[in-house]
Amino acid sequence: MAPKRIYEIIPGTLSWGIILALVLLSIFKPLLCAVFIIAFDFYWIIRTVYLTTLLVMAHRKLFIRKDKDWIKECDALGAAYDWQRIYQLIIFPVYKEGPEILRSSLKALTLCNYPKDRMIVVLALEGRNLASRDNAKILEEEFGGIFFAFFSTFHPDGLAGETRTKGANATWAAHRAKEFLESKGVKQENTLVSCFDADTCVDKEYFGCLTYHFLINPRPHQASYQPMPVYNNNIWEAPSFARLVEISSSFCEMIDSVRLEKFVTFSSHSMSFKTLVEVGYWPVDMISDDSVIYWKAFLFYKGEYHVVPLYINVSMDVAYANGFWKTIAVQYKQKRRWAWGVENFPFLLEGYSKYGGVPLLVKIRRAFNLLESHVTWAVWAVILALIGPMPLILGGAFFRESAIGYNLPRITGLLFNFTLITSLVWVILSRTILPKRPSHISWRKNIVMVLEWVIVPFIIVVLGSVPALDAQTRLALGKYMEFNPTEKKKKVV
Repeated sequence: MAPKRIYEIIPGTLSWGIILALVLLSIFKPLLCAVFIIAFDFYWIIRTVYLTTLLVMAHRKLFIRKDKDWIKECDALGAAYDWQRIYQLIIFPVYKEGPEILRSSLKALTLCNYPKDRMIVVLALEGRNLASRDNAKILEEEFGGIFFAFFSTFHPDGLAGETRTKGANATWAAHRAKEFLESKGVKQENTLVSCFDADTCVDKEYFGCLTYHFLINPRPHQASYQPMPVYNNNIWEAPSFARLVEISSSFCEMIDSVRLEKFVTFSSHSMSFKTLVEVGYWPVDMISDDSVIYWKAFLFYKGEYHVVPLYINVSMDVAYANGFWKTIAVQYKQKRRWAWGVENFPFLLEGYSKYGGVPLLVKIRRAFNLLESHVTWAVWAVILALIGPMPLILGGAFFRESAIGYNLPRITGLLFNFTLITSLVWVILSRTILPKRPSHISWRKNIVMVLEWVIVPFIIVVLGSVPALDAQTRLALGKYMEFNPTEKKKKVV
């Protein structure tokens, strides 16, 4: 068996092994299983406090830097930094999204506090979408004269070595952008490239913030720059189920921004165009292109590559459909695609054998962190919600009458009560990232958006562990996923 296949089997085997071992223990050794569950409950209480503390810290940084004039900060650096030499290359990989989705994203670019003659916008369209050329023409007529350049690329279908992924489309567009930059004499080292989802609306200070952090970085080309993704473009219109999932996703990214050892590029991100070219662009045959590009650079620079958190928002759409069950299906597929980031683990281990120079301890630590995060993602909700009660159900009367059996439900209840307290913090913070309530939305929606948090336990199982287990099982069995883009919903205005 090839080493890569062994690496692909490891995460799913570990996750299922933990779950099955605990189920068997709950049947045959309920006392031992209960001891583990109690220990895990206390560990999770400590972890919840830790993560909530990190969330508050990240939120405070975001709040402090809100509405900061970053161009003014760039000016304050002095003429030696010459921030106006920096060009912004913005690539929007697009599949079926039409003008009604892209128009808001492009409008946000026109409102940015950054010189438009230093902005290059590329619509990376799929040639297999028959409507793509008509869509490109409509948008070029609306936005073509605003920026230094605005053009569309059409990614051919069926190129050798490619699969139908966003990374393949983005890479094709980046090659065309490279040709354009060379024709205009724009240096790669003076160009920052941002790869945005079609529904990404940037804050007006985003490119000033990005440029500032690039200029003050002692090794600016050995870093990616990650804003805080907030799914609130259409959050008032989205159903409760989808809204809670996306708020939690935003919070998880904010938490990771404080844990730099685990911070990896996600969704919309930026980096040096020079670096992108040197490391070989985004992958053309992998789904998780947004995180794989980080690991490609990490290996290329022998472990000397990191992600700089930008405490500024980029707003995106909540994924939902018409109807409760359809929304669950949309959310499930999206979270399974995110969980498919587990493919980074075999990619990294295989990369260690191809690239030299990464220190041994760094190799071990980063591989362990990557594996641990995906295994934890897959098992923690199952342990807390499903396996926790099993010793009481399957352990028999003798176990239920023992001291541990008597105290197990009380300790588990303590965990959930404590979780409710920390959830209150999340509720309060969630209110601060909401956009202004649209006039067509009733004020009663404010009450609903607080009360809806009671369904969080249901969400963490259905859209927490299950999609991750699904993805890891598929990878272990060699049943590789295809890229399924999330359907975007236009915000009602």
